[in-house]
Amino acid sequence: MRRIRYAKPGGPLLAEEVPAPSPGPGELLVRTEAIGVTLPVVRKVREAAEPIPLGGEIAGEVTEVGEGVTAFAPGERVTGLCFGHGYADHALLHTSMATPVPPGASAVDAVALVRSGLVALGALSAARPQPGETALVTAAASGVGHLAVQLARAHGAARVVAAVSDAAKAPFLHDLGADEVVTYAEESWGEPADYALDAVGGELLGPALAALAPGGRLVAYSSGGGTVQAYDLLVGAKTVTGFQMARIAREEPARYEAWRGELWRLFFDGTLRPRVHGQFALTDAAAAHAAIESRGNLGKVVLIP
Repeated sequence: MRRIRYAKPGGPLLAEEVPAPSPGPGELLVRTEAIGVTLPVVRKVREAAEPIPLGGEIAGEVTEVGEGVTAFAPGERVTGLCFGHGYADHALLHTSMATPVPPGASAVDAVALVRSGLVALGALSAARPQPGETALVTAAASGVGHLAVQLARAHGAARVVAAVSDAAKAPFLHDLGADEVVTYAEESWGEPADYALDAVGGELLGPALAALAPGGRLVAYSSGGGTVQAYDLLVGAKTVTGFQMARIAREEPARYEAWRGELWRLFFDGTLRPRVHGQFALTDAAAAHAAIESRGNLGKVVLIP
């Protein structure tokens, strides 16, 4: 089978032929039909001290199951987060990370919706949204952000403000229901928001916090780091909450499963519309990474083996 790897920090990404892996206890071997490209993986290629397996969201058909697996069988279609080599024709998926792909949904739908949607819905839940509030979403055109814009509206936001790097993304976001689109470079991001979902971090944490009304809530779920001054919290009685999807998956499986169910329900009733920026061949993984690094993507970036 084909697999994408890199030999040194920064790449380049290379294709190689290797034997298909065998599933261990609790694992599924999945013939991948779609692979979601994520910003954390792109960053790790650039920043990790040593090369790592290129993991991420996968969707496809189960071809073999490991010892002790009873919940899934060969021939079923699943999606989930692969922590090993996911940029490949076949990948291993642990059953704890796997969920069925319902009839009527494609593999591309699954990788565009489930993991990104779980992060968006989890961050939104951490913000404790109330009907009639104003929501602010940064990285609003990203794979997670464009779903967060729609989910905020579905959970009662009266006004949704989308923050992006480029004003050219505005038509895309207005079509998804954003009331206003602002760029990071603008001095003011409009009327204050009640809560903000920040996927950027770094130097953007300060402006995101400043864009909140008194008592506002900022949820930080970026891998980009950043620092918040305590005084900026005190003066406006604001709060910052960190959100990590892995903790929910590990410690609150019932909530994790309920969120997955909500995402599919909203997808099938037309409330939630996952968008795909581009479908790249597996051997074009470098171009897929470049689309995310350039911050030009509108929605999810997907590899198609």
